[in-house]
Amino acid sequence: MFIGWDWATETHDVTVMDNTGKRIDRWELAHTEEGFAKTLAVLREHGDPADLPVAIETSRGLAVDRLLAAGHPVVPVHPNAFNAMRARWGASKAKTNAGDSMKLADYLRTDGHLLPRLEPTEQATLDLQALTRQRADHIEAKVTAVNQLAAVLDEHWPGGKAVFYELDSDIALAFLERYPAPASAAKLTAKRLEAWCKRHGYSGRKPGSVLIERLRSAPKAASRLSEAVAEQLVRVQVQLVQGIRATIRVLDKAITAAVETHPYAPLFATMPRIGKVSLGQVIGEIGPILERAQSCEQLIAEAGVVPVTRASGKARTVSFRFAANRRARVALTTFADNSRHGSDWAAKIYSDARARQKRHPHAIRILARAWLRVMWACWRTGTCYDPLIHQANSKINTPADQLLAA
Repeated sequence: MFIGWDWATETHDVTVMDNTGKRIDRWELAHTEEGFAKTLAVLREHGDPADLPVAIETSRGLAVDRLLAAGHPVVPVHPNAFNAMRARWGASKAKTNAGDSMKLADYLRTDGHLLPRLEPTEQATLDLQALTRQRADHIEAKVTAVNQLAAVLDEHWPGGKAVFYELDSDIALAFLERYPAPASAAKLTAKRLEAWCKRHGYSGRKPGSVLIERLRSAPKAASRLSEAVAEQLVRVQVQLVQGIRATIRVLDKAITAAVETHPYAPLFATMPRIGKVSLGQVIGEIGPILERAQSCEQLIAEAGVVPVTRASGKARTVSFRFAANRRARVALTTFADNSRHGSDWAAKIYSDARARQKRHPHAIRILARAWLRVMWACWRTGTCYDPLIHQANSKINTPADQLLAA
């Protein structure tokens, strides 16, 4: 039996097809708990969930999670690939919910052996992935909030902006909270400013005389807003940045705690310049790919650190791989970039790539590809990474993996 599931936000359409291509059953369900419960019950009447693969045009979401939890093999079909196949069912390429669920079931029946299937990821890996992804979202929100704060200062108090970039982050925010407008900082002197910074734990990188000079020499704003309103704008934006920074600290602690108890952590924890957060990102994004990859080459391709080669006749092009797990690539290349500052082996791979006229991002992807082979060897053998052995061998020797259909 083969199942085609056409999903939507409010209703779904399901078709059950046998080995001969005959439609056995078909129904529509609402996006409610009752709808999902009845559908899963009906599917169980057609056989064991493990023997009922489901084709669906997504790799995530509530429907996918419920199907995986029920024990169904889930086969994600890319919408573009599915759309390109419509001609086999008619020249008009007609589209209806019932028709799409039937076509998905038929596509799974004829080409399912070539399509990868989703496998349930370990719970600890899913939890770590969720934490690191939310942290990445908060980092992006913090950058946006800081840029907005800089724009507000530039419009209403350029002097505050000049001092803001000279101080450490926490102290700079505290300074703007205490002195949000030119009038509030009018009586500041070099000694007072230096004493205030010292009370707040400033490193003393710049003396008070330099800071006060930056404050006074900045051009005056020509804002037509009242001083009270401009002050309120600065305070509110500072509070927003402080709030996001607080949530990031909470997430950092949660990620550290999750990494310490994760079963994959000992395999990669000794890699050079891989901190707790970076280790959490690598496990959360690379871990699920490691669990389902059938070869090292598949792992490297899904992580997006190998180019795409297209050769036909005399034409041959090698281009950047866009169809890849972007979050996994970011987590991996971030670690790879840091590792070259703590490993002679990594530094040599990077410098050799640069010597071949590769740009920095390309050289980092080459290094990331080398690290993935190391991770694959550690994962496959269950051996923790040992920098001494790796440095002594200068490379990881692993037998060539047989390429399998993804």
